[in-house]
Amino acid sequence: MTQLTALIIEDEPSYVDAVGSALNREGIGLETADDGRQGLIRFRETRPDVVLLDLMLPGLSGIDVLKRIRAESEVPVIVLSAKDAEADVVLALELGADDYLTKPYSLRELVARIRAVARRGGVADTEEAVLVVGDAVLDPNRYQLRVGEAVFDLPRKEFEVMRLLMGRAGRIVPRPDLLEEVWGIGWDDSKSLDQHIRRLRRKLESAAGAPVITTVRGVGYRLQA
Repeated sequence: MTQLTALIIEDEPSYVDAVGSALNREGIGLETADDGRQGLIRFRETRPDVVLLDLMLPGLSGIDVLKRIRAESEVPVIVLSAKDAEADVVLALELGADDYLTKPYSLRELVARIRAVARRGGVADTEEAVLVVGDAVLDPNRYQLRVGEAVFDLPRKEFEVMRLLMGRAGRIVPRPDLLEEVWGIGWDDSKSLDQHIRRLRRKLESAAGAPVITTVRGVGYRLQA
């Protein structure tokens, strides 16, 4: 079996050392870079399975690094940042980050999330049937959501959330199911899920005839035509 490899782009040595020790125990290889420009160079040289990205980097910010990675690759990216404001989380997710962990974070949880995003790194490797709910059409082979004349190219996690909701249209999808099936493990921190639901709602609300995502308080979500 090929060893899983992560690239951490982080300028704080203590975090790099701690992550390196944790991943080594789990048999996960680690490449490192301590600034944004070097991070892009190492990314292109090593082609890792997962990128661990700090936002506050010297030389080139983590946000700029994320934009450049997304311009050329769909490799899973987990943001590791001391920034915990909602605006920072939203921006990173909207630019294509797959997950967001706030420092200080649990190394055990980080390893679990690395394995989860790496395992789910290829959603549309084979041809799949489209899903239709009312006027909404989800194309798994293009990562597109179409509602009438409106066409939305969805980031991977948004696509996965929408696919699960459309696949169970009219029924409640519990939050733990979304977290387990989209992110791969049953952690309780659902900030990423909340942000993905908000962004999907904004897209749907902008298209006439789109289905609606309703919240069933304390339980989960339901997609209704």
